[in-house]
Amino acid sequence: MKKYIYIFTLALVSAFSFTSCGVETNEEPGGTAVQKMAGNWDVNVVGVNDAGEEVVDFGEATIYTYNTVDNSAAKMWLDDRNSFWAFKFKVDVNYEQRSFSCAEVDYDEAGTGTAVVTGGKVLEGKATNLHGMPNDSIVFYVDFDDATDYYKAYGFSKFKISGQRHTGFYE
Repeated sequence: MKKYIYIFTLALVSAFSFTSCGVETNEEPGGTAVQKMAGNWDVNVVGVNDAGEEVVDFGEATIYTYNTVDNSAAKMWLDDRNSFWAFKFKVDVNYEQRSFSCAEVDYDEAGTGTAVVTGGKVLEGKATNLHGMPNDSIVFYVDFDDATDYYKAYGFSKFKISGQRHTGFYE
């Protein structure tokens, strides 16, 4: 009798394991409203003066751009996840032109300071990685209100952040 119960249980479990869920919707999965501007970016941070000349190199950082919770094509998050200035704030987006900027906003949740972003652009296919393949690039200028000591000490007026999309390959 145990043998028959075991076989029946095995058959029952097998029958349920081969059942699939029905389609609940006909929607195709898609990207986000700012998908061509969203990504993980390997960037270089430099201080530039009012004439646009690079004055001091602050090295490399990683920044992230991604959609907002309401998936708006007019806003996106700009976040460095503590790799440079510990900022995370929303910027205004012109998706058709692949540009972004923001007026004075708090650059973190703690209200440490404010930031102004100007000249933000995502340029599709305009960078070249070390293997010679085209890659997307990003560039923007940011002015932090609590960076005046850096500005005075090194003689620059804002930070220029530029680089390319992280490919995942060793560069």
